[in-house]
Amino acid sequence: MTNQAVLRVILGPDNSQRVVISAGLPSSVAALEAEIQTQCKIMTPFRLQFMDPLFGNDFVNLTSIEEIQDKATLKVVYTVIQPQDQDEDSFSFPSTSAPDVASSSSGDSTVILSSPESTSSRSSWPDLFLVPRFTYDAEIKLEKAHVAFKENGMLLIPDPKLKSDILEGLIQEVVKHTVYPTDRKFDQVAEALILRHPCLKEKGSPSGYAGWKMSLKYKLSNYRTHLRKVGCPEVCVNALKHKPAEKCSPAYDVKRPKRGEVDYCPPFPLGESEQSLETIRIELLSDVKKRNNRDAIKDKMNKTFSLRRQEVIYDAPMISELQERWPALFDPAEVIKKIKPRQVVVEDVFI
Repeated sequence: MTNQAVLRVILGPDNSQRVVISAGLPSSVAALEAEIQTQCKIMTPFRLQFMDPLFGNDFVNLTSIEEIQDKATLKVVYTVIQPQDQDEDSFSFPSTSAPDVASSSSGDSTVILSSPESTSSRSSWPDLFLVPRFTYDAEIKLEKAHVAFKENGMLLIPDPKLKSDILEGLIQEVVKHTVYPTDRKFDQVAEALILRHPCLKEKGSPSGYAGWKMSLKYKLSNYRTHLRKVGCPEVCVNALKHKPAEKCSPAYDVKRPKRGEVDYCPPFPLGESEQSLETIRIELLSDVKKRNNRDAIKDKMNKTFSLRRQEVIYDAPMISELQERWPALFDPAEVIKKIKPRQVVVEDVFI
């Protein structure tokens, strides 16, 4: 019989919990985090710290399972994932690029731009993917399967309804971050699933989750089809009907979100249309010629962000064309105010 492990887990001020692991300490920190996440019902990203006797029992980050033993005290440190580019005054793109600019000569010519907060809902991909709670009946089935797995190591072969509920829950969590995850991100999601629910491991799979990974890819592909039908701009931009007739193939010029983006191709603000935003754009042509008019320009630039973004993505205009239509983007004061510099003094660019 395997010796069980008992850990004291500090969840916050005046809040701690005993965690009992019947199979003993897991073989990795990731597996331990998954076990603590399940037993303590933690729904936000976190990392673990342990009391290090080398430093007077101060808490330090847990990087190896060998650093702890039975009856150790661990501390949960919540890592808040800040949604990227939530500041409506900020743009995010390489410091050598001009805002809202794309070259029509490159297939990978999109510019990384932030959107106003009103059209921004995506958050960055978490360091630790958290498996969400599934539907009520799915959780009951998984709980029973978890008990059977602990008692005799029996793995669960989910019925079609349970598998569909699990995949649907995972996909809804994934699309909070991206609708085009990389292969590595699919690995992270599938691995997180079997770490939290070890009864779902697959026999004959070296990783234990190869089938789940493939099912996730198919599920998300079908979900993107649904998003395209309801008019999600981020997916519609890749539809064949929006590509040149001579280059009408699914793989041509697929525009996927780049690292650091929140809304890749956001919809128009509520109550606005292409015509109303075009009217505001024309007003901006006069506003940039007036003095002491920065506040009005800022408000109108924020409001027309989605129109600019769709022009860049769908039309891929030359810089000269964009400068003619959106002169405020190339005003030094506007650029300095909106760029978040990374190891560069922005003012030096204009000296």
